[in-house]
Amino acid sequence: MHLYLIRHGQTPDNVHGELGTTVPGPVLTDLGLEQAAALPEALVAAGIGALSTSTMVRTQLTAAPLAASLGLVPTVRDGLREVEAGELELRSDQEAVASYLGTVLRWVDGDLDAHVPGAEDGHAFFARFDGAVDEVAAGGHDVVAVVSHGAAIRGWAGRRASNVDAEFVRAHQLANTGVVVLEGDPGEGWVLVEWAGEPVGGAALDDPGASDPTGEAV
Repeated sequence: MHLYLIRHGQTPDNVHGELGTTVPGPVLTDLGLEQAAALPEALVAAGIGALSTSTMVRTQLTAAPLAASLGLVPTVRDGLREVEAGELELRSDQEAVASYLGTVLRWVDGDLDAHVPGAEDGHAFFARFDGAVDEVAAGGHDVVAVVSHGAAIRGWAGRRASNVDAEFVRAHQLANTGVVVLEGDPGEGWVLVEWAGEPVGGAALDDPGASDPTGEAV
């Protein structure tokens, strides 16, 4: 099967560079809504048969245009939510961002005992995200899509794709509505086939002035 991991559209947290991870979280900015509206045209030929989102409102708003165009009702799955920021919640300083993303990269390298202060460790994160992907795969569709979050997608794909490592994740951004595509299944494993880090719709829907720590190369 092909698994499309789609990052949500831009939020005020992304503009301000804040680590916002609590549920339900903020809505999309005007640009974020434009980014979401570009998804149907970009993915119309993908053959998506099922669509899931996290419990965070930004993923649900992002998925709405795509779901409408495909005639699908997205399934909300708690396991797809963002990596928890814990005591770093809503911080935007360099120390906090480095600690947060550094923890995710340590997970990709195999140190699942690492955790953000006051938040989940890698064991807990992968248990919930793997569980959500298992549920998605159990639907039996050849092509599925999930709308999730920057750090969550980078961390999960970086760890689960056999041809990706922490250095790859570190070097590749995942802007709002960037898309990562994996091929495989939960039993046999996954291979990365595409990492489209730019926003769907191209540079016209990018915001280079925004400080977006969970999506930027580090």
